[in-house]
Amino acid sequence: MTSKSQPRVSDRVRNMEESATLKMSQKARELRAQGHDVIALSLGEPDFDTPEYIKQAAAEALKAGKTKYTPVPGIMALREAISDKFKEDNDLDYSPAQIVVSNGAKQSIANACLALLNPGDEAVILTPYWVSYIEIVKLAGAHPVMVSAGIDQDFKVTPAQLEEALSDRSRVLIFSSPSNPTGSVYSREELEGLARVLRQYPDVIVISDEIYEHINFGEKMSSIGSLPGMLDRTVTVNGFSKGYAMTGWRLGYMGAPLWIAQACSKIQGQITSGANSFSQEAAVIALRQKSSEMETMKSTFESRKELVASRLREIPDIVVPNPTGAFYIFPDVSAYFGKSHEDTVIRNADDFAEYLLTKAHVATVSGSAFGNDDCIRISYAASEEQLNKALDQIGEALSLLK
Repeated sequence: MTSKSQPRVSDRVRNMEESATLKMSQKARELRAQGHDVIALSLGEPDFDTPEYIKQAAAEALKAGKTKYTPVPGIMALREAISDKFKEDNDLDYSPAQIVVSNGAKQSIANACLALLNPGDEAVILTPYWVSYIEIVKLAGAHPVMVSAGIDQDFKVTPAQLEEALSDRSRVLIFSSPSNPTGSVYSREELEGLARVLRQYPDVIVISDEIYEHINFGEKMSSIGSLPGMLDRTVTVNGFSKGYAMTGWRLGYMGAPLWIAQACSKIQGQITSGANSFSQEAAVIALRQKSSEMETMKSTFESRKELVASRLREIPDIVVPNPTGAFYIFPDVSAYFGKSHEDTVIRNADDFAEYLLTKAHVATVSGSAFGNDDCIRISYAASEEQLNKALDQIGEALSLLK
């Protein structure tokens, strides 16, 4: 007699955390299903539609029969357009052979980590970090080393902090600028400070996530790969989701030293192969044809940022930063820890975000998901009407905490 075996998933699945942003979105959907009007400020998705000229390019590609398999690293026309974009916008000299187009920037980051990290290696992650960095590093079998910067530093790590974190086992440094979740942007001078430290560690490859490049409210964004001596050791990741409002198109890319690009293409060839054909054709047009719609989206996000920051400062005991990029704000809410209302006690940022969801019916994300337990992430990729309503409800719910 044999006993029925129990279902078993792999250790890598059991050790992997669920995406906190997706988890909060699911909770918001469940509340909506119960009849509540929930305002979602949790997902990193522009509320704009994809510009019409890009959609039209995809439609024309479909009509022209661009529906077949594509080369694993991307169609040549797109890789050439990306190569030109890197040169013109970022002062980065990546040839088309050094470009790999993927199914979203997340896959580009995963490809790079899987190509560069072995079990026992260390990956230094500037913190607060985007939720998937740490899980991708763990999936590659490496050990994540977090280097934290708080709100008093505008969430930006100093060269001294970076130097203290690096070791002989360090193989990768990962960060985003403009940052998800904080909206902070490293200046060229600040990047040079980090580069001075990195030049002492030639075995460390930088993965620079620049997906929010086009949503930048201050001085022109700088790429760390454009600094002296850094191009040959930098993987620059970007894509179309945020700046072009193309989240559902699933199209990202990297520029990298040739040996890394070839390794990433090899990995992608065994997992997903090339990204979809007509999206790539449309992406060529997105890069080649300049549009005022990009500037309109950016200026709208900046106006919303000013609105949200101003409204948050009206609420007692919230410490509000001044982000200069992306479409997030990352306020410190730790003054509310220990307060309560009825049976609810706010012990940490997780409780705070949960309270806002259940009491104010506003979905945010706890800062613990990004490596900071004192803050929450608020996405202002929503209309001003929704933002004002959400902040009214947040202020009312927080006034009940004693």
